[in-house]
Amino acid sequence: MQSTYRLTLSCPDRPGIVARVATTLYEHGGNVLEARQFEDAETGQFFMRVVFRCEQNRDTLEAELDQLANEFDMDLQLHDTNRRKRVLMLVSKLDHCLGDLLYRHRIGEMDMDVVGVVSNHPQESLNLTTIGDIPYHYLPVGKDNKSEQEAQIRTIIEETNADLVVLARYMQILSDDFADWLAGRCINIHHSFLPGFKGARPYHQAHERGVKMIGATAHFVTADLDEGPIIVQDVEQISHIDSPDDLVRKGRDIERRVLARAVAYFLEDRIMINARKTVVFAG
Repeated sequence: MQSTYRLTLSCPDRPGIVARVATTLYEHGGNVLEARQFEDAETGQFFMRVVFRCEQNRDTLEAELDQLANEFDMDLQLHDTNRRKRVLMLVSKLDHCLGDLLYRHRIGEMDMDVVGVVSNHPQESLNLTTIGDIPYHYLPVGKDNKSEQEAQIRTIIEETNADLVVLARYMQILSDDFADWLAGRCINIHHSFLPGFKGARPYHQAHERGVKMIGATAHFVTADLDEGPIIVQDVEQISHIDSPDDLVRKGRDIERRVLARAVAYFLEDRIMINARKTVVFAG
């Protein structure tokens, strides 16, 4: 029986990479269904994503790809499309992003296994019916127990074998050590304005300054707060007739769709980290 795989790779750019990848897959019965590539002229790095179908035993295929990776000094990953990624979601009181992701999962739009929801607030404060039988972990956090609470979350991640952690409006700053441990597998969503408005009630601050555009950014989490590699951004025009409540409502809509796109790209192996940036082979 044939299996479908997604191959992602990055390496220093040099002639012959595409030819060698295609030849290797062909020689082992691979039929390429989709291929995208990008060469970063600034860094000299090459990036590629290939979707292919193959009857070859996975162990044999991986052995051949390992030889290819050694030859070209590649960071190479082989993903079986039949294996759904396992996702853990973190949330505080604002549940619009979590509710949107759970609904998309329920209707089959997002091919993932939600292994749990972690919150620093009790489940009753969310009032979400879409959680269903997904395990809910109420882990209160304060200045005196932050390290212990993060250790509990880390245990949940390890026990569930989560591939991705989504901060679906989780209003806690992760410690540097925790953020580093989650590098490349934790996505956050936050509002983004020009100029930037930090602290409480950012949409009200934006209204007071008469902004003409609001937006949101989904990015990988790093120890530098809200400065990780950007995955998806979107904006919406605002006018003088919009009230603070209008900005909040529109902002939530943008946050939902931006986070959903970023998570979908991760599930489909479309994101590759390129130093402080990302390469996103969007569909």
